[in-house]
Amino acid sequence: MALLRTADVVKRLVTAVFEPHDLTPQQYNVLRILRGAGPDGLPTLEIGTRMIEQAPGVTRLLDRIEAKGLVARERCPRDRRQVLCRITPPGLELLARLDAPVQAAGEACFGALRPADVERLIELLDAIRAPHTHAEPADA
Repeated sequence: MALLRTADVVKRLVTAVFEPHDLTPQQYNVLRILRGAGPDGLPTLEIGTRMIEQAPGVTRLLDRIEAKGLVARERCPRDRRQVLCRITPPGLELLARLDAPVQAAGEACFGALRPADVERLIELLDAIRAPHTHAEPADA
């Protein structure tokens, strides 16, 4: 129960950063993933596998972000079954504006811990998830 309560506190602090920008944590996560993918973008299914929270409606999530002009989608020229997603310049600008506030929210959440304690906490959380997940991205 302590883990769930802590997750709720962290989520509320982070969500407060996104709300003024009409962004959800899941939408922020997609933008972060696509920024990391670079100009080549990623197929929709790959985005789904990299999400922090498993979201069954990745296409609907992308629809909402695309409507805001933050991502663009197009059919893959090599495999027409795939849809490639890329972050747009406005999406990159929004993420750049959010970088410092997101960092500050993280510091607010974990500022009471020493850096070594934060590293150990991350190791422990990774160990809890490991037997229950397939492959996670390196920056999880």
